[in-house]
Amino acid sequence: MGEKVVATRADLSDRQMYRRKLQSCLDVLERMLRENRFDRPRAVMGLEIELNLADEQGQPLMRNEQVLGAIASSDFQTELGQFNIEVNIAPHRLTGHVLEELREEIDTGLRYADRKAAEAGARIVMIGILPTLEHDHTGLESMSHNQRYSLLSDQILAARGEDIAVDIEGVERLQLESVTMVAEAAATSLQMHLQVTPERFSSVWNAAQALSAAQVALGANSPFLFGRELWRETRPVLFQQACDTRSAELKAQGVRPITWFGERWVDSALDLFAENLRYFPALLPICDDEDPVKVLASGGIPKLAEMRLHNGTIYRWNRPVYDIADGVPHLRVENRVLPAGPTVADTLANAAFYYGLVRVLAEQPRPIWTRLPFIQADENFHNAARHGIDAVLQWPRAGWGGRGGGVTAVPAVDLVLNELLPLAYQGLDEWGVEPADRDRYLGIIEQRCLHRTNGAAWQSATFHQLRERFGMDRPAALAAMTRRYVEYMRGGEPVHTWPVG
Repeated sequence: MGEKVVATRADLSDRQMYRRKLQSCLDVLERMLRENRFDRPRAVMGLEIELNLADEQGQPLMRNEQVLGAIASSDFQTELGQFNIEVNIAPHRLTGHVLEELREEIDTGLRYADRKAAEAGARIVMIGILPTLEHDHTGLESMSHNQRYSLLSDQILAARGEDIAVDIEGVERLQLESVTMVAEAAATSLQMHLQVTPERFSSVWNAAQALSAAQVALGANSPFLFGRELWRETRPVLFQQACDTRSAELKAQGVRPITWFGERWVDSALDLFAENLRYFPALLPICDDEDPVKVLASGGIPKLAEMRLHNGTIYRWNRPVYDIADGVPHLRVENRVLPAGPTVADTLANAAFYYGLVRVLAEQPRPIWTRLPFIQADENFHNAARHGIDAVLQWPRAGWGGRGGGVTAVPAVDLVLNELLPLAYQGLDEWGVEPADRDRYLGIIEQRCLHRTNGAAWQSATFHQLRERFGMDRPAALAAMTRRYVEYMRGGEPVHTWPVG
Protein backbone atom coordinates (compact mmCIF):
# COMPACT_ATOMS: atom_id res chain seq x y z
CA MET A 1 0.00 0.00 0.00
CA GLY A 2 3.04 2.27 0.11
CA GLU A 3 3.09 2.97 -3.66
CA LYS A 4 3.92 6.61 -4.39
CA VAL A 5 1.22 8.68 -6.09
CA VAL A 6 2.09 12.09 -7.51
CA ALA A 7 -0.98 14.20 -8.24
CA THR A 8 -2.91 17.20 -7.08
CA ARG A 9 -6.59 17.17 -6.29
CA ALA A 10 -7.17 19.07 -9.54
CA ASP A 11 -5.80 16.05 -11.39
CA LEU A 12 -8.65 13.94 -10.02
CA SER A 13 -11.39 15.76 -11.92
CA ASP A 14 -11.66 13.96 -15.25
CA ARG A 15 -13.32 10.69 -14.24
CA GLN A 16 -14.69 10.09 -17.72
CA MET A 17 -11.19 10.08 -19.19
CA TYR A 18 -10.04 7.74 -16.43
CA ARG A 19 -12.97 5.41 -17.07
CA ARG A 20 -12.04 5.29 -20.75
CA LYS A 21 -8.43 4.51 -19.85
CA LEU A 22 -9.59 1.75 -17.51
CA GLN A 23 -11.67 0.20 -20.28
CA SER A 24 -8.70 0.44 -22.64
CA CYS A 25 -6.53 -1.35 -20.07
CA LEU A 26 -9.14 -4.07 -19.68
CA ASP A 27 -9.41 -4.54 -23.45
CA VAL A 28 -5.63 -4.82 -23.74
CA LEU A 29 -5.49 -7.31 -20.86
CA GLU A 30 -8.13 -9.43 -22.58
CA ARG A 31 -6.10 -9.42 -25.79
CA MET A 32 -2.90 -10.30 -23.92
CA LEU A 33 -4.67 -13.25 -22.31
CA ARG A 34 -6.07 -14.38 -25.64
CA GLU A 35 -2.67 -14.14 -27.33
CA ASN A 36 -0.71 -15.87 -24.54
CA ARG A 37 1.53 -12.87 -23.88
CA PHE A 38 2.35 -13.89 -20.29
CA ASP A 39 5.33 -15.44 -18.54
CA ARG A 40 5.91 -19.18 -18.78
CA PRO A 41 4.94 -21.40 -15.82
CA ARG A 42 7.20 -20.67 -12.83
CA ALA A 43 6.75 -21.66 -9.18
CA VAL A 44 7.50 -18.22 -7.71
CA MET A 45 6.18 -16.91 -4.39
CA GLY A 46 6.71 -13.77 -2.33
CA LEU A 47 5.74 -12.30 1.04
CA GLU A 48 4.94 -8.88 2.46
CA ILE A 49 4.65 -8.36 6.22
CA GLU A 50 3.14 -5.26 7.79
CA LEU A 51 4.54 -4.34 11.20
CA ASN A 52 3.70 -2.14 14.18
CA LEU A 53 6.00 0.20 16.07
CA ALA A 54 5.87 0.41 19.86
CA ASP A 55 7.96 1.75 22.71
CA GLU A 56 9.43 -0.36 25.52
CA GLN A 57 6.15 -0.11 27.44
CA GLY A 58 4.25 -1.63 24.52
CA GLN A 59 2.56 1.65 23.57
CA PRO A 60 2.23 2.68 19.89
CA LEU A 61 4.96 4.98 18.58
CA MET A 62 4.48 7.44 15.69
CA ARG A 63 8.00 7.31 14.27
CA ASN A 64 7.99 5.36 11.04
CA GLU A 65 9.99 8.00 9.15
CA GLN A 66 12.76 7.94 11.75
CA VAL A 67 12.71 4.14 11.89
CA LEU A 68 12.85 3.77 8.11
CA GLY A 69 15.69 6.29 8.00
CA ALA A 70 17.62 4.25 10.55
CA ILE A 71 16.96 0.95 8.74
CA ALA A 72 17.96 2.52 5.40
CA SER A 73 16.83 -0.44 3.28
CA SER A 74 14.49 -0.40 0.29
CA ASP A 75 13.02 -3.67 1.57
CA PHE A 76 11.27 -1.66 4.31
CA GLN A 77 8.63 0.85 3.29
CA THR A 78 6.07 3.22 4.71
CA GLU A 79 2.53 2.18 5.57
CA LEU A 80 -0.68 4.11 6.24
CA GLY A 81 -0.13 4.92 9.92
CA GLN A 82 2.99 6.49 11.41
CA PHE A 83 3.02 3.48 13.75
CA ASN A 84 3.38 1.08 10.77
CA ILE A 85 6.06 -0.09 8.38
CA GLU A 86 6.13 -2.92 5.84
CA VAL A 87 8.85 -5.34 4.79
CA ASN A 88 8.86 -6.87 1.32
CA ILE A 89 10.56 -10.23 0.88
CA ALA A 90 12.17 -10.86 -2.51
CA PRO A 91 10.46 -13.52 -4.66
CA HIS A 92 11.66 -17.11 -4.16
CA ARG A 93 11.28 -20.31 -6.10
CA LEU A 94 8.77 -22.48 -4.29
CA THR A 95 10.88 -25.60 -3.97
CA GLY A 96 13.70 -27.21 -2.02
CA HIS A 97 14.74 -25.45 1.21
CA VAL A 98 12.63 -22.36 0.45
CA LEU A 99 10.93 -22.36 3.88
CA GLU A 100 14.20 -22.45 5.82
CA GLU A 101 15.76 -19.92 3.47
CA LEU A 102 12.83 -17.60 4.10
CA ARG A 103 13.01 -18.16 7.85
CA GLU A 104 16.66 -17.16 7.93
CA GLU A 105 16.12 -14.19 5.61
CA ILE A 106 13.07 -12.83 7.47
CA ASP A 107 14.51 -13.46 10.92
CA THR A 108 17.81 -11.79 10.05
CA GLY A 109 16.05 -8.84 8.42
CA LEU A 110 13.63 -8.27 11.29
CA ARG A 111 16.32 -8.55 13.97
CA TYR A 112 18.43 -6.01 12.11
CA ALA A 113 15.43 -3.72 11.66
CA ASP A 114 14.54 -4.02 15.33
CA ARG A 115 18.08 -3.03 16.36
CA LYS A 116 17.99 -0.02 14.04
CA ALA A 117 14.48 0.92 15.19
CA ALA A 118 15.79 0.98 18.75
CA GLU A 119 18.02 3.88 17.71
CA ALA A 120 14.80 5.84 17.12
CA GLY A 121 13.35 4.65 20.43
CA ALA A 122 11.06 2.09 18.79
CA ARG A 123 10.58 -1.65 18.69
CA ILE A 124 9.04 -3.70 15.90
CA VAL A 125 5.97 -5.75 16.79
CA MET A 126 4.62 -8.43 14.44
CA ILE A 127 0.95 -8.64 15.45
CA GLY A 128 -2.42 -8.28 13.72
CA ILE A 129 -3.63 -5.31 15.82
CA LEU A 130 -1.49 -3.69 18.50
CA PRO A 131 -3.59 -4.21 21.67
CA THR A 132 -2.52 -0.91 23.24
CA LEU A 133 -3.63 1.17 20.26
CA GLU A 134 -6.39 3.63 21.15
CA HIS A 135 -8.82 5.58 19.02
CA ASP A 136 -6.87 8.76 19.79
CA HIS A 137 -3.84 7.26 18.03
CA THR A 138 -5.67 7.13 14.67
CA GLY A 139 -6.39 10.76 13.88
CA LEU A 140 -5.31 12.32 10.60
CA GLU A 141 -2.16 13.64 12.29
CA SER A 142 -1.06 10.00 12.62
CA MET A 143 -1.21 9.38 8.86
CA SER A 144 2.11 8.74 7.13
CA HIS A 145 3.47 11.46 4.88
CA ASN A 146 2.64 9.83 1.56
CA GLN A 147 0.33 11.63 -0.86
CA ARG A 148 -1.46 8.40 -1.77
CA TYR A 149 -2.88 8.10 1.73
CA SER A 150 -4.19 11.64 2.03
CA LEU A 151 -5.74 11.52 -1.44
CA LEU A 152 -7.34 8.16 -0.74
CA SER A 153 -8.71 9.35 2.61
CA ASP A 154 -10.19 12.46 0.99
CA GLN A 155 -11.77 10.42 -1.79
CA ILE A 156 -13.31 7.86 0.57
CA LEU A 157 -14.90 10.62 2.65
CA ALA A 158 -16.08 12.45 -0.47
CA ALA A 159 -17.66 9.27 -1.87
CA ARG A 160 -19.29 8.49 1.46
CA GLY A 161 -20.50 12.03 2.10
CA GLU A 162 -20.50 11.60 5.87
CA ASP A 163 -18.30 10.56 8.78
CA ILE A 164 -16.99 7.00 8.93
CA ALA A 165 -18.54 5.07 11.81
CA VAL A 166 -17.40 1.82 13.41
CA ASP A 167 -19.80 -0.60 15.08
CA ILE A 168 -18.32 -4.04 15.86
CA GLU A 169 -19.98 -6.56 18.15
CA GLY A 170 -17.91 -9.50 19.34
CA VAL A 171 -16.96 -10.58 22.86
CA GLU A 172 -17.62 -6.90 23.64
CA ARG A 173 -19.01 -4.10 21.52
CA LEU A 174 -17.15 -1.12 20.05
CA GLN A 175 -19.12 1.84 18.71
CA LEU A 176 -17.46 4.97 17.37
CA GLU A 177 -19.40 7.65 15.55
CA SER A 178 -16.44 9.09 13.70
CA VAL A 179 -13.09 7.59 12.70
CA THR A 180 -10.53 8.47 10.06
CA MET A 181 -9.16 6.08 7.46
CA VAL A 182 -6.09 5.80 9.72
CA ALA A 183 -8.16 3.43 11.88
CA GLU A 184 -7.59 0.88 9.12
CA ALA A 185 -3.85 1.13 9.82
CA ALA A 186 -4.52 -0.73 13.07
CA ALA A 187 -4.82 -3.88 10.94
CA THR A 188 -1.44 -5.29 9.85
CA SER A 189 -1.28 -8.24 7.49
CA LEU A 190 0.76 -11.04 6.01
CA GLN A 191 0.37 -10.95 2.23
CA MET A 192 1.35 -14.05 0.27
CA HIS A 193 1.87 -13.92 -3.49
CA LEU A 194 1.89 -16.80 -5.95
CA GLN A 195 2.71 -16.32 -9.62
CA VAL A 196 0.36 -18.31 -11.85
CA THR A 197 -0.25 -18.77 -15.55
CA PRO A 198 -3.48 -17.34 -16.98
CA GLU A 199 -4.78 -20.88 -17.51
CA ARG A 200 -4.40 -21.74 -13.83
CA PHE A 201 -5.39 -18.38 -12.38
CA SER A 202 -9.08 -19.09 -11.77
CA SER A 203 -8.38 -22.47 -10.16
CA VAL A 204 -5.81 -20.99 -7.79
CA TRP A 205 -7.99 -17.99 -6.92
CA ASN A 206 -11.06 -20.16 -6.30
CA ALA A 207 -9.00 -22.54 -4.15
CA ALA A 208 -7.57 -19.62 -2.17
CA GLN A 209 -11.07 -18.31 -1.53
CA ALA A 210 -12.27 -21.71 -0.34
CA LEU A 211 -9.40 -22.21 2.11
CA SER A 212 -9.39 -18.63 3.45
CA ALA A 213 -11.62 -19.54 6.39
CA ALA A 214 -9.30 -22.31 7.57
CA GLN A 215 -6.35 -19.91 7.27
CA VAL A 216 -8.08 -17.30 9.42
CA ALA A 217 -9.26 -19.82 12.00
CA LEU A 218 -5.71 -21.12 12.44
CA GLY A 219 -3.91 -17.79 12.18
CA ALA A 220 -6.21 -15.35 14.03
CA ASN A 221 -4.10 -12.82 15.94
CA SER A 222 -6.22 -9.66 16.31
CA PRO A 223 -8.70 -9.99 19.20
CA PHE A 224 -8.41 -6.44 20.59
CA LEU A 225 -9.17 -3.07 19.06
CA PHE A 226 -9.15 0.28 20.88
CA GLY A 227 -9.29 -1.44 24.27
CA ARG A 228 -12.19 -3.78 23.47
CA GLU A 229 -12.15 -7.54 22.93
CA LEU A 230 -14.03 -8.13 19.68
CA TRP A 231 -13.60 -10.84 17.03
CA ARG A 232 -10.73 -13.30 17.23
CA GLU A 233 -9.58 -11.80 13.92
CA THR A 234 -10.99 -8.27 13.99
CA ARG A 235 -9.09 -7.05 10.92
CA PRO A 236 -11.70 -7.96 8.26
CA VAL A 237 -14.61 -6.16 9.90
CA LEU A 238 -12.42 -3.19 10.86
CA PHE A 239 -11.05 -2.94 7.33
CA GLN A 240 -14.51 -3.04 5.78
CA GLN A 241 -15.94 -0.36 8.07
CA ALA A 242 -12.94 2.00 8.17
CA CYS A 243 -12.62 2.02 4.35
CA ASP A 244 -16.33 2.00 3.55
CA THR A 245 -17.28 4.42 0.77
CA ARG A 246 -21.00 3.66 1.15
CA SER A 247 -23.61 5.69 2.98
CA ALA A 248 -26.41 3.85 4.81
CA GLU A 249 -28.63 4.30 1.76
CA LEU A 250 -26.09 2.76 -0.60
CA LYS A 251 -25.66 -0.19 1.75
CA ALA A 252 -29.43 -0.69 1.73
CA GLN A 253 -29.36 -0.71 -2.08
CA GLY A 254 -26.84 -3.56 -2.04
CA VAL A 255 -23.87 -1.53 -3.33
CA ARG A 256 -20.73 -3.61 -2.89
CA PRO A 257 -18.05 -2.55 -0.36
CA ILE A 258 -14.49 -1.96 -1.56
CA THR A 259 -13.31 -4.42 1.12
CA TRP A 260 -14.80 -7.52 -0.38
CA PHE A 261 -14.70 -11.29 -0.22
CA GLY A 262 -16.49 -11.46 -3.57
CA GLU A 263 -19.76 -13.04 -4.62
CA ARG A 264 -18.94 -15.89 -7.01
CA TRP A 265 -16.35 -18.34 -8.22
CA VAL A 266 -14.56 -17.09 -11.34
CA ASP A 267 -13.49 -18.53 -14.69
CA SER A 268 -10.62 -16.13 -15.49
CA ALA A 269 -8.50 -13.37 -14.02
CA LEU A 270 -10.33 -11.10 -16.45
CA ASP A 271 -13.54 -11.68 -14.45
CA LEU A 272 -12.06 -9.95 -11.41
CA PHE A 273 -10.53 -6.99 -13.24
CA ALA A 274 -13.82 -6.54 -15.13
CA GLU A 275 -15.78 -6.57 -11.87
CA ASN A 276 -13.49 -3.89 -10.51
CA LEU A 277 -14.33 -1.66 -13.44
CA ARG A 278 -18.02 -2.51 -13.47
CA TYR A 279 -18.82 -2.16 -9.76
CA PHE A 280 -16.39 0.33 -8.23
CA PRO A 281 -15.98 4.05 -9.03
CA ALA A 282 -12.37 5.18 -9.11
CA LEU A 283 -11.00 6.57 -5.85
CA LEU A 284 -7.73 7.76 -7.43
CA PRO A 285 -8.62 8.62 -11.05
CA ILE A 286 -5.11 9.58 -12.10
CA CYS A 287 -4.28 9.05 -15.76
CA ASP A 288 -0.91 7.81 -17.01
CA ASP A 289 0.60 9.03 -20.28
CA GLU A 290 0.82 5.51 -21.71
CA ASP A 291 -1.52 4.41 -24.49
CA PRO A 292 -1.69 0.66 -23.78
CA VAL A 293 -3.21 -0.13 -27.19
CA LYS A 294 -0.30 1.50 -29.04
CA VAL A 295 2.29 -0.06 -26.74
CA LEU A 296 0.92 -3.55 -27.33
CA ALA A 297 0.56 -2.99 -31.09
CA SER A 298 4.22 -1.95 -31.27
CA GLY A 299 5.30 -5.18 -29.56
CA GLY A 300 5.87 -3.61 -26.15
CA ILE A 301 4.59 -4.57 -22.72
CA PRO A 302 1.94 -2.13 -21.44
CA LYS A 303 2.05 -1.05 -17.78
CA LEU A 304 -1.75 -0.87 -17.56
CA ALA A 305 -1.15 1.78 -14.90
CA GLU A 306 -4.77 2.87 -14.41
CA MET A 307 -5.98 -0.70 -13.99
CA ARG A 308 -3.24 -1.49 -11.49
CA LEU A 309 -3.90 1.65 -9.46
CA HIS A 310 -7.65 1.02 -9.43
CA ASN A 311 -7.09 -2.61 -8.47
CA GLY A 312 -4.95 -1.44 -5.53
CA THR A 313 -7.87 0.52 -4.04
CA ILE A 314 -10.22 -2.48 -3.98
CA TYR A 315 -9.38 -4.64 -1.00
CA ARG A 316 -10.27 -8.16 -2.02
CA TRP A 317 -9.07 -10.77 0.47
CA ASN A 318 -7.64 -12.65 -2.50
CA ARG A 319 -6.58 -10.03 -5.00
CA PRO A 320 -5.62 -10.46 -8.68
CA VAL A 321 -2.30 -8.81 -9.58
CA TYR A 322 -0.95 -7.86 -13.00
CA ASP A 323 2.74 -7.03 -12.91
CA ILE A 324 5.89 -6.93 -15.04
CA ALA A 325 9.22 -8.49 -14.03
CA ASP A 326 12.34 -8.44 -16.21
CA GLY A 327 10.27 -7.04 -19.06
CA VAL A 328 7.78 -9.93 -19.01
CA PRO A 329 4.14 -9.61 -17.79
CA HIS A 330 2.72 -12.08 -15.31
CA LEU A 331 -0.30 -12.69 -13.06
CA ARG A 332 -0.31 -13.35 -9.34
CA VAL A 333 -2.84 -14.28 -6.71
CA GLU A 334 -2.26 -12.16 -3.61
CA ASN A 335 -3.62 -13.83 -0.47
CA ARG A 336 -4.34 -11.09 2.11
CA VAL A 337 -6.47 -12.86 4.72
CA LEU A 338 -3.89 -13.39 7.49
CA PRO A 339 -2.65 -11.06 10.22
CA ALA A 340 1.02 -10.52 10.90
CA GLY A 341 2.78 -12.69 13.50
CA PRO A 342 3.07 -13.96 16.08
CA THR A 343 6.60 -15.17 15.18
CA VAL A 344 8.67 -15.85 12.09
CA ALA A 345 8.15 -19.59 12.68
CA ASP A 346 4.37 -19.09 12.83
CA THR A 347 4.51 -16.97 9.69
CA LEU A 348 6.34 -19.71 7.78
CA ALA A 349 3.91 -22.31 9.14
CA ASN A 350 1.02 -20.23 7.80
CA ALA A 351 2.82 -19.97 4.46
CA ALA A 352 3.52 -23.71 4.29
CA PHE A 353 -0.14 -24.50 4.99
CA TYR A 354 -1.37 -22.05 2.36
CA TYR A 355 1.03 -22.89 -0.46
CA GLY A 356 0.70 -26.63 0.06
CA LEU A 357 -3.07 -26.63 0.31
CA VAL A 358 -3.77 -24.20 -2.52
CA ARG A 359 -1.75 -26.39 -4.91
CA VAL A 360 -3.80 -29.51 -4.21
CA LEU A 361 -7.20 -27.79 -4.05
CA ALA A 362 -6.51 -26.06 -7.37
CA GLU A 363 -5.75 -29.37 -9.09
CA GLN A 364 -8.42 -31.70 -7.67
CA PRO A 365 -10.40 -33.61 -10.31
CA ARG A 366 -13.61 -32.51 -8.61
CA PRO A 367 -12.70 -29.03 -7.40
CA ILE A 368 -13.83 -27.71 -4.04
CA TRP A 369 -15.66 -24.79 -5.72
CA THR A 370 -17.95 -27.24 -7.52
CA ARG A 371 -18.97 -28.72 -4.15
CA LEU A 372 -19.03 -25.70 -1.82
CA PRO A 373 -21.54 -22.92 -2.58
CA PHE A 374 -19.80 -19.55 -2.72
CA ILE A 375 -22.12 -18.04 -0.14
CA GLN A 376 -20.98 -20.68 2.35
CA ALA A 377 -17.32 -19.93 1.61
CA ASP A 378 -18.14 -16.29 2.43
CA GLU A 379 -19.95 -17.27 5.64
CA ASN A 380 -17.04 -19.54 6.60
CA PHE A 381 -14.61 -16.64 6.24
CA HIS A 382 -16.60 -14.40 8.55
CA ASN A 383 -17.29 -17.20 11.06
CA ALA A 384 -13.56 -17.93 11.21
CA ALA A 385 -12.79 -14.25 11.77
CA ARG A 386 -15.35 -14.04 14.55
CA HIS A 387 -14.50 -17.27 16.37
CA GLY A 388 -10.90 -18.07 15.39
CA ILE A 389 -9.63 -21.51 16.25
CA ASP A 390 -13.01 -22.39 17.81
CA ALA A 391 -14.88 -21.73 14.55
CA VAL A 392 -17.23 -24.27 13.00
CA LEU A 393 -17.08 -24.32 9.19
CA GLN A 394 -19.27 -25.72 6.45
CA TRP A 395 -17.45 -28.21 4.23
CA PRO A 396 -18.40 -30.77 1.55
CA ARG A 397 -19.46 -34.09 3.08
CA ALA A 398 -17.24 -36.26 0.90
CA GLY A 399 -14.28 -35.94 3.26
CA TRP A 400 -16.40 -36.78 6.31
CA GLY A 401 -17.89 -40.16 5.56
CA GLY A 402 -21.17 -38.84 4.21
CA ARG A 403 -22.93 -39.92 1.07
CA GLY A 404 -24.13 -37.76 -1.75
CA GLY A 405 -23.64 -34.03 -2.13
CA GLY A 406 -24.11 -31.13 0.22
CA VAL A 407 -22.03 -29.79 3.08
CA THR A 408 -21.80 -30.41 6.78
CA ALA A 409 -20.71 -28.38 9.80
CA VAL A 410 -17.31 -29.37 11.21
CA PRO A 411 -15.02 -27.74 13.79
CA ALA A 412 -12.17 -25.99 12.04
CA VAL A 413 -9.49 -27.88 13.98
CA ASP A 414 -11.02 -31.24 13.00
CA LEU A 415 -11.29 -30.17 9.38
CA VAL A 416 -7.62 -29.19 9.36
CA LEU A 417 -6.32 -32.26 11.19
CA ASN A 418 -8.40 -34.83 9.32
CA GLU A 419 -8.53 -33.44 5.80
CA LEU A 420 -6.70 -30.21 5.03
CA LEU A 421 -3.36 -30.86 6.70
CA PRO A 422 -2.71 -34.12 4.78
CA LEU A 423 -3.50 -32.22 1.58
CA ALA A 424 -1.03 -29.49 2.56
CA TYR A 425 1.69 -32.16 3.02
CA GLN A 426 0.84 -33.52 -0.42
CA GLY A 427 0.96 -30.05 -1.97
CA LEU A 428 4.39 -29.21 -0.55
CA ASP A 429 5.65 -32.53 -1.87
CA GLU A 430 4.33 -31.63 -5.30
CA TRP A 431 6.13 -28.26 -5.12
CA GLY A 432 9.31 -30.18 -4.27
CA VAL A 433 9.74 -28.62 -0.81
CA GLU A 434 12.36 -30.32 1.38
CA PRO A 435 10.56 -32.93 3.58
CA ALA A 436 12.31 -31.85 6.80
CA ASP A 437 11.16 -28.25 6.26
CA ARG A 438 7.68 -29.42 5.31
CA ASP A 439 7.42 -31.47 8.51
CA ARG A 440 8.74 -28.69 10.74
CA TYR A 441 6.31 -26.01 9.62
CA LEU A 442 3.21 -28.10 9.07
CA GLY A 443 3.97 -29.65 12.47
CA ILE A 444 3.42 -26.19 13.96
CA ILE A 445 -0.02 -26.09 12.34
CA GLU A 446 -0.82 -29.51 13.80
CA GLN A 447 0.26 -28.45 17.28
CA ARG A 448 -1.84 -25.28 17.08
CA CYS A 449 -4.86 -27.46 16.42
CA LEU A 450 -4.03 -29.96 19.16
CA HIS A 451 -3.46 -27.17 21.71
CA ARG A 452 -6.33 -25.09 20.28
CA THR A 453 -4.01 -22.11 20.61
CA ASN A 454 -3.15 -19.37 18.15
CA GLY A 455 -2.14 -15.73 18.65
CA ALA A 456 -5.67 -14.56 19.38
CA ALA A 457 -6.33 -17.34 21.90
CA TRP A 458 -3.04 -16.59 23.70
CA GLN A 459 -3.69 -12.84 23.81
CA SER A 460 -7.19 -13.29 25.21
CA ALA A 461 -6.21 -15.89 27.80
CA THR A 462 -3.23 -13.85 29.01
CA PHE A 463 -5.24 -10.63 29.21
CA HIS A 464 -7.95 -12.25 31.31
CA GLN A 465 -5.47 -13.97 33.60
CA LEU A 466 -3.66 -10.68 34.24
CA ARG A 467 -6.94 -9.05 35.16
CA GLU A 468 -8.26 -11.87 37.31
CA ARG A 469 -5.04 -13.04 38.97
CA PHE A 470 -3.31 -9.69 39.48
CA GLY A 471 -6.27 -7.34 39.58
CA MET A 472 -4.98 -5.15 36.74
CA ASP A 473 -7.31 -2.66 35.13
CA ARG A 474 -7.95 -2.97 31.40
CA PRO A 475 -5.20 -0.63 30.06
CA ALA A 476 -2.57 -2.08 32.42
CA ALA A 477 -3.49 -5.66 31.45
CA LEU A 478 -3.36 -4.88 27.74
CA ALA A 479 0.03 -3.20 28.11
CA ALA A 480 1.45 -6.05 30.23
CA MET A 481 0.13 -8.63 27.77
CA THR A 482 1.66 -6.71 24.86
CA ARG A 483 5.08 -6.58 26.55
CA ARG A 484 4.98 -10.34 27.14
CA TYR A 485 3.90 -10.90 23.55
CA VAL A 486 6.89 -8.89 22.32
CA GLU A 487 9.24 -10.84 24.58
CA TYR A 488 8.01 -14.21 23.30
CA MET A 489 7.89 -12.94 19.70
CA ARG A 490 11.58 -12.06 19.91
CA GLY A 491 12.32 -15.48 21.39
CA GLY A 492 11.01 -17.02 18.18
CA GLU A 493 9.26 -20.13 19.52
CA PRO A 494 5.82 -20.70 17.95
CA VAL A 495 2.81 -19.33 19.80
CA HIS A 496 1.35 -22.68 20.87
CA THR A 497 4.41 -23.09 23.18
CA TRP A 498 3.99 -19.72 24.94
CA PRO A 499 3.01 -19.80 28.64
CA VAL A 500 -0.20 -17.96 29.47
CA GLY A 501 -0.06 -15.09 31.94
